[in-house]
Amino acid sequence: MKLIGPVLMGLALASCSSGGTETAAEATPAVENRHSESGLAVVPLTVTHGEAVHSFMVEVADTPEAQAKGMMFRTEMGPDEGMIFPRDGTSQASFWMRNTYIPLDLIFVGVDGRISNIVANAQPYSETPILSDGVAAAVLELNGGRAGELGIVAGDKVEW
Repeated sequence: MKLIGPVLMGLALASCSSGGTETAAEATPAVENRHSESGLAVVPLTVTHGEAVHSFMVEVADTPEAQAKGMMFRTEMGPDEGMIFPRDGTSQASFWMRNTYIPLDLIFVGVDGRISNIVANAQPYSETPILSDGVAAAVLELNGGRAGELGIVAGDKVEW
């Protein structure tokens, strides 16, 4: 019985000691927010229009596979949700709506981080190419009509 007290005290002290070098961030690993359906990372994104800042939580389609699938087969998306498709910023973007069940606003972002053009309410299932005006560094997809509801226009700043 006398050994249990010192052993437990030693274990307690050992578990509390970090040698003075471990920070709170190192002690608690960061948990990446992932979308429940796609499994993609979810990050905050803002669109600044004049004094107004519109905030969204967007899925990041940053692999060829994720970009090929995009919003295909999805039946809903929240009003302040979306998907961002980062690109290398060296060419014009071309998207389509194959197997996409919901209308989307396609917001093309130039290399300066500003919206170059918006194609509102892209028609579900359409295989007609939807193009950026010039080189695109990213494409943001929101629910169809959402950009118009919020007053988001070409020239607005996009940050994520």
